Amino acid sequence: MPRTGQSSRKDQASRLVRAAPARIYQAFVDPQAWIAWLPPKGMTARLEHFEPQAGGTYRMILTYDAPGDGAPGKSSAMADVVQGRFVELLPNRRLVQEIRFESEDPAFAGAMTMTWSLAPVPIGTQVTITCTNVPDAIRPEDHAAGLASSLENLEAWLGRQ
Repeated sequence: MPRTGQSSRKDQASRLVRAAPARIYQAFVDPQAWIAWLPPKGMTARLEHFEPQAGGTYRMILTYDAPGDGAPGKSSAMADVVQGRFVELLPNRRLVQEIRFESEDPAFAGAMTMTWSLAPVPIGTQVTITCTNVPDAIRPEDHAAGLASSLENLEAWLGRQ
């Protein structure tokens, strides 16, 4: 049955990134960096606005490179449109966002919270993504793959800078 309210589902992914927390945090608050590494494999991103401050908002359009690759778009067949709000930004430590998907499907309703935690370790930073209130319509295996892909992209992007 489609949901019409909040979910209690929690998804998490983590990766050791060989970069200092300060470099990683900068990749979160620079809009050009963000759209370069955040989209999972098979997608590109475009920002309509981006205000990386507590209470600031953003609107991002994630477009699939090829339609029908197994996971249909939430907003259209080719795209996911995300309305986001920055809840908390602790430089070099944590970034918390509230995300709402633009969709007519009630299974995508409600706000998902995404927390990015940065923990320094001797050879870099342990980056952990924790998503709470994940919409039921997002298949766990698709979400796991997308989160892992974004983390991999982040590390690769930092390696090129």
